Amino acid sequence: MILGRASADFWRWQPHPEVWLLIGCVAALGVYAVRVIGPKVVPPGEPVVTGRQRRFFIAGVVVLWVASDWPMHDVAEEYLYAVHMVQHFLLTMVMPPLMLFAMPEWLGRLVIGDGVGSRRWVRRLTRPLVAGVLFNVVIAFSHWAGVVNTSVTNGEVHYLVHLAAVGTAFLMWTPVVGPLPELRMSLPGQMVYLFLMSVIPTVPAAWLTIADGSVYDAYDHGNRMFGWSVTTDQQLAGLFMKIITGFYLWGVIGGMFVKWAGSTGGGDPGVTDREVLTWDEVQAKLDAAPPAPAEP
Repeated sequence: MILGRASADFWRWQPHPEVWLLIGCVAALGVYAVRVIGPKVVPPGEPVVTGRQRRFFIAGVVVLWVASDWPMHDVAEEYLYAVHMVQHFLLTMVMPPLMLFAMPEWLGRLVIGDGVGSRRWVRRLTRPLVAGVLFNVVIAFSHWAGVVNTSVTNGEVHYLVHLAAVGTAFLMWTPVVGPLPELRMSLPGQMVYLFLMSVIPTVPAAWLTIADGSVYDAYDHGNRMFGWSVTTDQQLAGLFMKIITGFYLWGVIGGMFVKWAGSTGGGDPGVTDREVLTWDEVQAKLDAAPPAPAEP
């Protein structure tokens, strides 16, 4: 995984057939689900997927490809931890919600299955507290120096770390944009939940930003891309994790707030969704009712 460092050929092209296979399988599964499975389970006259869902799926596949293939993968793994941070941001904060937006409800229910046990486990793992804790534990673990240094030199560990991060990211995003309504939180709950998700990563981010010297030995080598020192690289990684990730989630929260405020009309959300009867309407209904039968 570290071949070519001696030549410092930062932009040399490296083929990644395993990535191409992964992208091809994801795209093929999406096409198969829409063209083969969907028509069999969706009632006649209803669309299998919407145009919006198709666009989200294409965007999700593109983001997955960009984050996993050359040059981002190679630069992130061999030279700059800051680019590694951008890669993880795309794989955990951007790609999962795009894929969940793309998934129609019927497909989500097929993925979970009809078994009581599988539904119970999905409900447990996607509860906001459980999903949020799992995701942040994995993210914190993935920033541990021993894990980073090992994953850079060991391909199997590298992919396992990415699999754990992406898998828990899907769990974390399900209460917000999951395809099943019963697993999603209310808009106010989603806003609080995402705010907490934006606060917790600031701890490792602050640690990286103020750290002096090399935190990750795997990135402490003579070939310095853009002339950045190892300390500068780490500080940029920490700043990206703290600022860009925070602004991204706050932007999502802002969009949710606008949607929530518009749906409630600035009043009590519990009242605007209900039909309010006036006394005159109640009296008219009583007058129109047939008279009660006379008592014997």
